[in-house]
Amino acid sequence: MRALAVILMCRPVAAQQFTLDQILSAPFPSELTASREKVAWVSNAKGVRNIKVAEAPTYQARAITSYAEDDGQEISGLRWTPDASAIVYVRSTAANQAIWIAALNGAAPRRIGEGESPAVSPKGDRVVFLRRGQVWIASMDGSAAPAPLVQARGAAGAPVWSPDGSRIAFTSARGDHTLICVFELAGNSLRYLDPSTDNDMAPEWAPDSRRVAFIRTPSSGLRAVRQAMRSGEPWSIRIAEVETGVGREVWHAPAGQGSVFRGVNARNQLLWAAGDRIVFPWEGDGWTHLYAAPASGGKAALLTPGGFEVEDVALAPGGAEVVYSSNQGDIDRRHLWTVPVAGGAPAAVTRGDSIECAPAVAGDTIAFLQSDARRPLRPVIAGRDLEPVPADFPTQKLLAPQQVIFRAADGLEIHGQLFAPAGGKLPAVVFFHGGSRRQMLLGWHSMYYYHNAYAFNQYLAALGYAVLSVNYRSGIGYGLDFREALHYGPSGASEYADVKAAAEYLRSRADIDPARIAVWGGSYGGYLTAMALARNSDLFKTGVDFHGVHDWARELMIPAGEPDYKLAFDSSPLAFVKTWRSPVLLIAGDDDPDVQFNQTVMLADALRRQGVEMDELIFPDEVHDFVMWRTWRQAYEAASRFLAKHL
Repeated sequence: MRALAVILMCRPVAAQQFTLDQILSAPFPSELTASREKVAWVSNAKGVRNIKVAEAPTYQARAITSYAEDDGQEISGLRWTPDASAIVYVRSTAANQAIWIAALNGAAPRRIGEGESPAVSPKGDRVVFLRRGQVWIASMDGSAAPAPLVQARGAAGAPVWSPDGSRIAFTSARGDHTLICVFELAGNSLRYLDPSTDNDMAPEWAPDSRRVAFIRTPSSGLRAVRQAMRSGEPWSIRIAEVETGVGREVWHAPAGQGSVFRGVNARNQLLWAAGDRIVFPWEGDGWTHLYAAPASGGKAALLTPGGFEVEDVALAPGGAEVVYSSNQGDIDRRHLWTVPVAGGAPAAVTRGDSIECAPAVAGDTIAFLQSDARRPLRPVIAGRDLEPVPADFPTQKLLAPQQVIFRAADGLEIHGQLFAPAGGKLPAVVFFHGGSRRQMLLGWHSMYYYHNAYAFNQYLAALGYAVLSVNYRSGIGYGLDFREALHYGPSGASEYADVKAAAEYLRSRADIDPARIAVWGGSYGGYLTAMALARNSDLFKTGVDFHGVHDWARELMIPAGEPDYKLAFDSSPLAFVKTWRSPVLLIAGDDDPDVQFNQTVMLADALRRQGVEMDELIFPDEVHDFVMWRTWRQAYEAASRFLAKHL
């Protein structure tokens, strides 16, 4: 009986049980878009992805596609036809992508052709898209087969129609520089706008279809080195006349803060608004804000002042107002605001303990995605939840994470979310997100990967673990200097100070068993998980590493002779593998396009050679952000079993 008592004392206390299937059962919405008084989004229900729409005045959700399998076919790139009668979209696997159109009248979706990044013409009769680096064009009714619009050097991107439908602008990436191109349909001619040695992007048409605004970022022609970029050669906004191709500068970032461009989530990084004003993001005061400048040139006006970051941006119909999400006054959540492009005080649209993002304007109503600590992300409009959670979803059994703030050894303030179930000396798990340009919030996340991670953290808490989710340096949400952390990642691994600080914070708490602290994370979080186990097996008893980076030098393909090769390797888990003692579970898909699968192979071999206990869960043909719902379920099931075994 004594031995049994010891075993029971070491097990997590499961006060609020539910299954992995239940916590992963809520449909995940994405790609929210609006036209007139209609909204559409992609609903991912246990890996079955479909497009749903809702229309005024009732806003009753219904599916306009009828896919039925967890088959890894992702849906993205939703584009309304001008009359809002149909939606063009991309359905893709890792191997191929195709453009489809689905009507709202119930007709079966029709395949247009192979490609991505669709743009529907203002008349609704044609669509352009990208295929193998070139711009293609097709008729919307299927009367003409898809054909190349133009054969040009470089890799094409960002096709966009002029408002009058006579021309198409797109980017042409050519290795060390990028050009803005305009193709004129009537004359079957191609023109380059204001070409230079730099990288031009984000073409935005003027309402008169005669001018194109774009962003110019300086190019050195050299390989980019992954290090903090708090300042650099300043970027600028230019406008070119389409008839001549001649350009002029209308705004230029000064040196210092904000000289390196940082974007927002929006239809385009430049928005041509009412009053012939250009709305754009800029970090001039160390925070990502919206500004507006006259198209004729002149001083930019700050639209969103304060110590916070703007994230999602949408221009209202008519262009006189911008709707945006930010963490103003609530740094670990997101809420919606509006502001006139001519200037004025921003007005709050939402507030409280919920999280709102991805605004889309439907007529005079704002649709958005909303979540909170217990209710997952869902589309909302006019006070209606458009996609409720399943009946057996464990809403009332979930914990509301607490905001915690602790300091690293160098004094930097680190934010986290603590899931703290009731109990005695609890085992604990530290979670590190990927990116690293991410921020975990005090509720369900708006990105699918981190929606799932939040679900798993809730599941671990329900099993009786205390879970600390850490927003380490080099993430977003806390300003330019925090994001562009000195010596981060391959330039010195400065985030490791936050890894140690998280363990020390938990060890200082009376409700945590300091001998039973584990770590898990994916991608960049997998990198930090491996760093924790390699450098401090004395602090971290075990861990689960999802597709992490283990050798920065090889991952970034830095030639061995270059000066940053040794620094990159020395900032990697493999540099410290000789002191790794804690058991680890390695999880990865072997068709990962984002982190080399060889990173997991190399680590497994190194651990095996020195006798470290290691388990593997490898998914053949899976990618980085697992596309199969059943893959997530199997991975989390294995991770929970592994943690229970070792804690």
